Amino acid sequence: MAERPEALDSDWLRAHPLPQPASDADKNARGRVLAVGGCRTVPGGIRLTAEAAFRAGAGKVQVATIAGAALALGIAMPEIAVHAMPEADNGELGACGDALRRLAARADAIIAGPAVACHEAARRLVADLLADEGEAELVLDAGALMVLADHAPVLARRRRPAVLTPHIGEMAALLGEPADAIEADRAAAVRRAADRFGAVCVLKGATSLVAAPGAPVLAYAGGGVGLATGGSGDVLAGIVAGLAARGAAPPVAAAWAVWLHGEAGRRCAEQMGPLGFLARELLAHVPGLMRAL
Repeated sequence: MAERPEALDSDWLRAHPLPQPASDADKNARGRVLAVGGCRTVPGGIRLTAEAAFRAGAGKVQVATIAGAALALGIAMPEIAVHAMPEADNGELGACGDALRRLAARADAIIAGPAVACHEAARRLVADLLADEGEAELVLDAGALMVLADHAPVLARRRRPAVLTPHIGEMAALLGEPADAIEADRAAAVRRAADRFGAVCVLKGATSLVAAPGAPVLAYAGGGVGLATGGSGDVLAGIVAGLAARGAAPPVAAAWAVWLHGEAGRRCAEQMGPLGFLARELLAHVPGLMRAL
């Protein structure tokens, strides 16, 4: 029998509240995020991810990106610390190796993959991050997802599940299945991905689905078509990382992020129209949405 998803709504969220920092918490205690990604073609994508992590409540965000974009990114967003990583000839991340692992060791949550377009760059990045599990929560998005199929056993052995945030094409790469077959039964596909990778999996779409090993599939259908725009996924991934850095368990961080992202889209649609708002315009709505619950 096909699995019937449960509604991801305000009742579910109230039953699974986010951890709240102490009134005297400093920025490190509020959670430290490391965002890794970017390329010469899309140098600003990782900025959306970094700001989303802040808007979700993280206290400190560091960005590891290509050397050619690092200075401009740091000037554009003075709240972050920027680390210039090796840059390959094609403008993608080079081999980051020990430098990346040292940064990862000081993070509470790592989000990797936004604005990484080259498979070889993604392979290097995933290999660097999976070489040592560490203690940080791990969120993988975009380019990182396209090369994960060979790493399922490593991910499945993690002490805490990673969070994967694929759209339909990335899910096809994760499972090695045609996209139309996945679309025919999206709930079954997201369950297969969660079980195969031992991960929390978010299948993005008009109805977004969240599956965690051993838990019911959740469904959220409220965001609207305006969210189908460049940079929207970068924002979602950053929200997940920010919530995870605050101490939310991976399934809770993923579910809350889907709802916050979708409800921010709903508010933008109400204020500006169903189409034409930008991914960066979602960001300012996130803190108020968290407060509302």
